[in-house]
Amino acid sequence: MLVLCLTGCSAEEGASPSLAVLNARIWTGNPADPWAEALLVGGGRILVVGSSSEVRARLGGGRVVDATRRFVTPGFIDSHVHFLDGGFRLASVQLRDASSPEEFTRRIAEFAAAAPPGSWILGGDWDHQLWGGALPERHWIDEVTPENPLWVHRLDGHMALANSLALEAAGVNRDTRDVEGGSIERDEDGEPTGILRDNAMELVGDVVAAPDEAMTDRALEAAMHYVAQQGVTSVHHMGTWEDLAAFRRAREKNALTTRIYAAVPLASWERLRDFVAAEGRGDEWLRYGMLKGFVDGSLGSHTAAFHAPYEDQPADRGFFVNSEEDLYEWVSGADAAGLHVAVHAIGDRANETLLDIFERVSRVNGERDRRFRIEHAQHLRREDISRFAPLGVIPSMQPYHAIDDGRWAEKVIGPLRIRTTYAFKSLLEAGAELAFGSDWFVAPPTPLEGIYAAVTRRTLDEANPDGWVPEEKIGVEDALRAYTRAAAYASFDEGNRGMLKPGYLADFAVIDRDLTAVEPEEIRTARVVMTVVAGRIVHEN
Repeated sequence: MLVLCLTGCSAEEGASPSLAVLNARIWTGNPADPWAEALLVGGGRILVVGSSSEVRARLGGGRVVDATRRFVTPGFIDSHVHFLDGGFRLASVQLRDASSPEEFTRRIAEFAAAAPPGSWILGGDWDHQLWGGALPERHWIDEVTPENPLWVHRLDGHMALANSLALEAAGVNRDTRDVEGGSIERDEDGEPTGILRDNAMELVGDVVAAPDEAMTDRALEAAMHYVAQQGVTSVHHMGTWEDLAAFRRAREKNALTTRIYAAVPLASWERLRDFVAAEGRGDEWLRYGMLKGFVDGSLGSHTAAFHAPYEDQPADRGFFVNSEEDLYEWVSGADAAGLHVAVHAIGDRANETLLDIFERVSRVNGERDRRFRIEHAQHLRREDISRFAPLGVIPSMQPYHAIDDGRWAEKVIGPLRIRTTYAFKSLLEAGAELAFGSDWFVAPPTPLEGIYAAVTRRTLDEANPDGWVPEEKIGVEDALRAYTRAAAYASFDEGNRGMLKPGYLADFAVIDRDLTAVEPEEIRTARVVMTVVAGRIVHEN
């Protein structure tokens, strides 16, 4: 990429113009003007979108980038992340691709050997399906972690493994009762194996030492740097009040390079109502007003709630982690207060129940633009797909999960239920406003891989070269919209970002090839060569 510097390169960000991109293949995301060749930025916003000659006529200083026909897209908006967890995971023990119990144990042993005695070993993100499905046990790792309590999560975050030191610190033993909305795995003698699921995970999670502010700030900085490399300019964060405090701390220092729409727990809706009344809803860098709740758990942990039993565990249908009564009370109260509600639902029973709650709340509270969101919306019954658009419910989905779970989902829920799993095309055809994200730390925050997944549906094990449930493939531009304009709509911000249009925020990514012109399989090898936020280059390769 050729970069030229004209008069005024040292001007402050508010100078106009400050950055120009010429000779590009620009997908604007604007249905009224979908393609362009050049754009001009000033004051952190788009000034001109058009031809290279039009932009050259407006040059008055700043940096000029000759894109040499590279592909430019609005900055990717990741509609579902756990941003600080992702940042912390960058420095944790790496277990995601451990393909055997021996490899799992070896990696933990190596990490523990370098860890300070007494410090917690966290993160991990293991996937037991990679070695045939046997769940790990504390006995695998007790010997190699004699001085460090260990608490490592399955990659979906709905199941975790504790070693004996961690169980002892939490007071979890054979006499500990199961927790409603969760479970403690036990061996044939009734002793805990170290595996805890969903709400039971709080037993150990509550005794893990919380990171201090300095550690949290470093995790945030690492997360922002990492997603900038992926072309991500905005994220919708699903987290806690403590997370929000960290984001506000960074915003006060003007340290944010990623725009954040931060959710807090749904059960705390009254606190958010009062907070918004006192503080407003933030600004272009940090916004709040959204709440995140849960109906059920996950497929991989067998805690997603289904109408019919699991194929491989006929006595099990999953469970709700919150009662239907509590969910209705929280959603109704939050909605009446004008807050934005997003709720996690995986199994078909969880999704149907949540749609029923949303429909009831809409009827009781009256007409308004509420944009309820179902986070994941993974496993739907055919009759529920058509309910999203009339109810104005946004399916906030993560396409990478489809090519990951597709390796093993059929043996868990059978050949019929997978037909409406990750039903991207069916939802679009039914008129739903489909928004895409990653669920990082659960999956990588890499939109190019997400687009590849949505377009090809080729599973990670390459066992489905024509696509897993191929009738649910969508086109490249549909996937781009889900990561840009539709994702902006999912945060009530479609008038400010998600398109490259005069007056919009100057957030965009430059990619080394035209995603709409290459073979779909080639999308996964594409690379982001530049990421711009507010007209400032935050990543350049």
